[in-house]
Amino acid sequence: MDGHDDILSRVLAGETRAIARLMSKVEGRPGDVASVMAEIHKNTGHAHVIGLTGVPGSGKSTLVHAMAKALRARGKTVGIVAVDPSSPYSGGAILGDRVRMSDLSTDNGVFIRSLATRGALGGLARAALDTVDVLDAAGFDVVLIETVGVGQDEVDIAEAAQTVLVVSAPGLGDGIQAIKAGVLEIADIHVVSKCDKEESSRTVADLKAMLHLGSTARNRHGWDVPVLRTSAETALGIDELVDTLENHRTHLIDSGEGEIRKRRILETRILKTAEDLLRQRIGEGDSLTHAVDGALRGDMSPRQAAEDLLKSI
Repeated sequence: MDGHDDILSRVLAGETRAIARLMSKVEGRPGDVASVMAEIHKNTGHAHVIGLTGVPGSGKSTLVHAMAKALRARGKTVGIVAVDPSSPYSGGAILGDRVRMSDLSTDNGVFIRSLATRGALGGLARAALDTVDVLDAAGFDVVLIETVGVGQDEVDIAEAAQTVLVVSAPGLGDGIQAIKAGVLEIADIHVVSKCDKEESSRTVADLKAMLHLGSTARNRHGWDVPVLRTSAETALGIDELVDTLENHRTHLIDSGEGEIRKRRILETRILKTAEDLLRQRIGEGDSLTHAVDGALRGDMSPRQAAEDLLKSI
C-alpha cells in the first residue's frame, strides 16, 4: 500500500516518470492499481477533454500537433492520448504519432501517450479513459484524445470527451460522403483540414449544407456547430479553433450541458468496466467450455448457454 501511496502522490505532483508508470499499470493489470485509480478519480474534473475523430487521411495527427503548439503558446499544459490501430491477436501498435510529434517530446508541458486498441470495440481502448484520468489528476489543462479513425464505431469518442471535433479533409472521396452520418452527428465542432488545397471550399460548403438541413442535429442547448477551415502546414485557422474550443467549454458550463455529458461519460465507463470484469470472470474456470459443449451437442441454444453461463458466475 505504501508503494501505491507513493506513486499517487508523485502523479498528483505531476512527476512524469510516475505518470508513465501508472499508465503502464493501468494498461497491463488495472486490478492491481484499483485503489490508486479510485483516488485519482477523486482528483479529476480540471482538464478540458477534447476528442478528435474522422476518416483516415484527414490529418488528425497533424492537427493535434498544431493544436498542442498553439495551446502551449497560451500557457496551457497538454496531454495527448493517441489511440493506435493494433492487431487483436498480437496487441502491437503502430506508434506513428510519437514520431510525428517528436518535437513536442522535449516540452515538459506536454505528455504524449500512445495506446493500442487491442481489438476494443469502438476503436477506443478502455484504458484510454483511465489514461485521461491520470493526466487530468496530474494537472494537465487540456487532454486531446485522437482516435483510430475507422468506421462508424468512432461515435464512441462522444462518450469519452467533453468537446468532440470531427476532422474532414478535401479529396477523400465523394465530397462529404466519406464521413458517415453517425460520426457527423456527434461533432461539436467541424474542422476541415488541409484548407490550403483548392477543393477544400467544396468540403466546407457540403458540411454547412448538411448542418443547415438539420439532419445531424441534436440538442446542444443553444450551441451552433461551426465549420472551421484549418491548415496545420500554414497555421491557418488554428488560433480560431483554440478560441472556439474555449468558447465551447464555457458554453458547457453556462448551459448545464457539461454536467449532462459528465453523467453520460461515467455511465458508459461503468458499463464498459462491468463488461470487462464479466469477460474476465467468464474466462476463469471451465464454465465457458461447458456452455460451448452443450450448444455443440444441441442440448441448448446459444442464448440458453449464455444464460447458464451468467448463472454460473
